Amino acid sequence: MTATSSTTTGPATATGPALAPAANARDLALAHYAARGVLEHVLARHGATFQQQVALRAAVTSDVPQTADELVTQVQGSLKANPADIRTTLDELLAMRLLVADGAHLRPTDAGRELLATVGAETAPISARIWGGIPVEDLAAAGRVLAHVTERADAELAELTAPTT
Repeated sequence: MTATSSTTTGPATATGPALAPAANARDLALAHYAARGVLEHVLARHGATFQQQVALRAAVTSDVPQTADELVTQVQGSLKANPADIRTTLDELLAMRLLVADGAHLRPTDAGRELLATVGAETAPISARIWGGIPVEDLAAAGRVLAHVTERADAELAELTAPTT
């Protein structure tokens, strides 16, 4: 078997370049938690959590004001978190005055928007160092693979959590 075989990994040889090991679920998890750890470190300096940031971002990026139920559904779709925990997070954002109730809707406040902007500005140079230099083709391939993995995992989770009759 030559170094160009799809099952060979290791150093480059005279017959071809080294091939990277195939990605697996553990690699994906390690990359996720490494990147999340960076974001959580920045968020902690501002007294915010990862789940709060996800919920706040959902409110800020929505084209129309969202109800609490709509935000819970959106955040649950992203994080697969317990709806009760997400409701607690929304209550925390209200108490922190990062969201405000406007009738049945929750709207981001200027402070909420500012927090996201500040965190974005602080993480931008870190993200540039993390992602910088990765070839565009590799990023495109990774994006396609991650989209497939997400779609398949969502389908499996839906089947696992579907009510049985």
